[in-house]
Amino acid sequence: MGKIVEGHCVNHEVDVIAQKDDRHFMIECKYHNSPGMVCDVKIPLYIQARFQDVEARWKLIPGHGEKFHQGWVVTNTRFTADALKYGICSGMNLVSLDFPQPGSLRDMIEETGLYPLTCLTTLTQQEKKLLLEEKIVLCRDICHNPTYLQQINLPASRVKEVLEEGHQLCHKLLQHDQH
Repeated sequence: MGKIVEGHCVNHEVDVIAQKDDRHFMIECKYHNSPGMVCDVKIPLYIQARFQDVEARWKLIPGHGEKFHQGWVVTNTRFTADALKYGICSGMNLVSLDFPQPGSLRDMIEETGLYPLTCLTTLTQQEKKLLLEEKIVLCRDICHNPTYLQQINLPASRVKEVLEEGHQLCHKLLQHDQH
């Protein structure tokens, strides 16, 4: 995660590099915290260009020429129609809040129960920011360790309110697992 990768032309900072068997992936994560933000066509265009530069370098590594290489873009928002059209046409794997169907980010979150704390309405943007700065990102993290909320100086009454909402999401997962 967060690696500097040597490309054919220049170095690139890449959010995630993943490898499984003969498959090699370069994954860019686009996080937006403002409602209504979208990833337009510029995002897959520039990520595809970066991926092609890195792929050209990977293919020079002995044994890599035969591997499957793919660029991904994952976002917590949505892609515009042109972004989807270009990304699909260029062979990238795109994942957004509502794409692909099935298999969207929303589907993955609901299937795994890994709800981000950013979905909690009982926390302010500033409180979410403080928790994220401490690498606390999931609702279940605060459900399992309420002291995280105390560490950001939430009053006891607010802690109770946030935990109730968090437990509703965690309980939703337990109900799902029982079916």
